[in-house]
Amino acid sequence: MNKPSIETLEKTASQVRRDIVRMVHAVNSGHPGGSLGCTDFLTALYFNIMDIKKPFDPDGRDEDMFFLSNGHISPVWYSILARSGYFPVAELATFRKLDSRLQGHPATEEGLPGIRVASGSLGQGLSVACGAAQAKKLNKDDKRVYVLMGDGELDEGQVWEAAMYAAHHKIDNLIATVDYNGQQIDGPTSDVMDLKDLKAKWQAFGWDVIESDGNDMKSVINAMTLAKSLSGKGKPVVNLMKTEMGAGVDFMMGSHKWHGVAPNDEQLATALAQLEETLGDY
Repeated sequence: MNKPSIETLEKTASQVRRDIVRMVHAVNSGHPGGSLGCTDFLTALYFNIMDIKKPFDPDGRDEDMFFLSNGHISPVWYSILARSGYFPVAELATFRKLDSRLQGHPATEEGLPGIRVASGSLGQGLSVACGAAQAKKLNKDDKRVYVLMGDGELDEGQVWEAAMYAAHHKIDNLIATVDYNGQQIDGPTSDVMDLKDLKAKWQAFGWDVIESDGNDMKSVINAMTLAKSLSGKGKPVVNLMKTEMGAGVDFMMGSHKWHGVAPNDEQLATALAQLEETLGDY
């Protein structure tokens, strides 16, 4: 099957960004900043990089698997899942409402296709991904496991336990990405808990490290293609992905303010004016 062009992926990402701001605005609740920052990455992952099957199979045998560790950016993931055919796009209108399958943090009890594990407590996704990747090896399944984490999440010790574990056990079918936007809920990561030389840290833990611009579609595709080429060689791979929180909406960029704040009516209109409608609003 032919992969979509960079231009097509960029148009899809624009629509996903529209979905994000509309979903969060409708219920005056949610996390637009990180969702917008990771839109290009998740668009590339689901529409270009990963080998996935439909209908959804929770076991994920003989297909690539993805785990979202920083689950508060659920708006972008829900939009991506809907736009790639896991469930009806119209269901995005139920985001965070009572009895919706699209709750603030993705969970399994709602039975939403595409979700394999509940996320909420930060720092756990890499551990889950390690287990899934080892299971694939035991099952002689040659597909890969992908996981996305936030940089603020790296304050959690469990991340580094999992990083050490993955390298020790040579889990080389695992590709992790860090959303390296320099912002977390309480402010810049440099003020809350300075990450210092993050590349050197991951290298010291025994990982192959690549770096990318997460808000440039071509850079994302190139980085993840490189990551795939490095996998299977005895080391897990991590992509340190520089992004801008709120990318695509000018007034949301460059500050942690929009980590978990919904736009008002006027701000929504301003945001939508900056984002081309390409696939049709839900």
